[in-house]
Order: sequence, then structure tokens, then C-alpha cells
Amino acid sequence: MRRAGVLVTAGVLVLASACGLTSGSPMVDDVTPGSIGRGLPLKGADLTVTSKEFTEQLILGAIMGIAFQAAGADVLDRTGIQGSIGSREAVKSGDADGMYEYTGTAWITYQGNSEPIADPREQWEAVRKADLRNGLTWLAPASLNNTYALAMNQANFEKYGTKTLSDVAALSKSDPGAVTLCVESEFANRADGLPGMEKAYGMRVPAKNITQMDTGIIYTQVKKGSCTYGEVFTTDGRIKSMNLVVMADDKKFFPNYNAAPAINSKALKKWPAIAEVLDPVTKKLDNTVARELNAKVDVDGQDPHQVALDWMKKEGFVKEK
Repeated sequence: MRRAGVLVTAGVLVLASACGLTSGSPMVDDVTPGSIGRGLPLKGADLTVTSKEFTEQLILGAIMGIAFQAAGADVLDRTGIQGSIGSREAVKSGDADGMYEYTGTAWITYQGNSEPIADPREQWEAVRKADLRNGLTWLAPASLNNTYALAMNQANFEKYGTKTLSDVAALSKSDPGAVTLCVESEFANRADGLPGMEKAYGMRVPAKNITQMDTGIIYTQVKKGSCTYGEVFTTDGRIKSMNLVVMADDKKFFPNYNAAPAINSKALKKWPAIAEVLDPVTKKLDNTVARELNAKVDVDGQDPHQVALDWMKKEGFVKEK
């Protein structure tokens, strides 16, 4: 799973729905208002939702579309756009009306800033202000923060007891052989990855203690204990399913990648109720929820849209007819 905040795929805008239809397909969930959508404030609206192609994004795109349906809108599903740029450009151009995007992705990848803002709220406010002139309005953010972290298995946690990256840095000095890392090649070379983390925390990890590998392999190697710590994404469902322990970023080095609805400003002006429909849903989205939902897809093999619908019903946001 990728938050797609680092790699940018330039080129042709590809609109591929989760069902594989290039023009998108209607969402046909038979839902009525629960705690959101009462009075059908979006009745008469034709809204298009989009997302990137990885699991978390497919779930978030479905959540947005289901919320709009419950409020009375007819919804076109254009989730699953490949690459980092396509879905954002669809919302900017008005080909889509909304998506859940990540603050760090917008700030660094789209808006061209090199230094992240440590405070999550300030990061969101800066992104929101900058994107208003791009025809995008960011609604209130979730606490869901899909950023980098280091994680270890339970056996190594019991052995070494580290809970924060400062603890890992201290261990790297007191027992250099104890700190072995499994990381992606990208993370190993990025300023906001391993080199920056080592500098920020005064961590010294010899090159022989660092193994580069693909993302999926990292999780299995950490679970097996082949490396003490592995690079993970904080909302990945495998953290929960493999019972890994995530080290707290106590110096707040890693950028904030909080999810928030990014809505086409013209669509929001025409249908201002979009904000009141989405705000209660967004407030419920945190890392624990994201890990649980992502695991249902990536570990249990469930359909992302069904996972989103089940969660919306469970939380009481919508009801089925």
C-alpha cells in the first residue's frame, strides 16, 4: 500500500474505475440517511468521486461516495486512478467533484515545498490556503496519518523494549548490532526517509545493518525477525494482522500525511452541504480504523467498496433500505 505522496507519474490522465470502466460507473448502494444526510441535502446533485489506486484510497473513495448517496446525490464512481496526479487533476478540472487526499502529498509533491510543517493542523491550513487558487477546497482533516514509521515484531519488542525512535537511536549507540533495518530503496535515499531520520535522531546504523527490499517483503521479514526494525506505513493493515509494534516519531520528523476531503470549489459552492455530510465521517477516520479496514482488503481479501459500506453502516452513518 502506498500513500502515493512521493512518486509522481506524469503523463496522460487515466480515469479507471474500481470496476475497470474507463468512464466510471454509477454507485448503486441502496442506502438512506443514518446520522448523516438527513433531509437529503444533496438531492438533485450529480457528483463524481475519485481516488488513487491503492487499497486505502479505494476504501476512502467508496466512503465518500456512499456518504453522498445517503444524502440524496447520484454518484459516479471514478475511483482507482493510476499514479499520483490523475485523481487530483480530475478534481481540479471538474471531471470529478471530490476525493480524499493527503496533506503531505499536496504540500510536498503538488505544491513543491521541500520542508514539511510539523504541526498537522498548520500543515492542513497551509495546504488549504495554497490550493484555493487551484480551484480546490480542503475540508476538515482526519487524524488518519499515513506516513512513514519503523516497526518491530513482538519478540524483539519484548527483548529491546523500544517504543520511540529516540529509543532506537539510543539502542544503536549502546548495542550497534541490535539495530538492523529493512527498508525500501526509496526510503533509504530520501531526505525525509532514512538519512534525514538518522540525522534528526542522532542515529548511527552501519550500512551492513541495512537491507533494501520491496515493501511487501519488509513486513514479512520484520514479522520473522530477520531484521529488528522495518520501514512501514502507519495505516497499513499488515501492522495489525502481523501484530507489529510501531515506534513513535517522538521528534515529529516524518511529514504529516493526514487524509482530508479535497473538493472542487465550484461543486462545493453549488452544493455546500457536501461539507456537513463529510465532516462527521472524516472525524471518525484514524490510524486504528484505517489499519482495520485496510487489513480486511489486503489480508482477508474483501472488496474495498463492501468494506467501506459495512463500516459506514456499523458507525450508523447510513442505513440500508
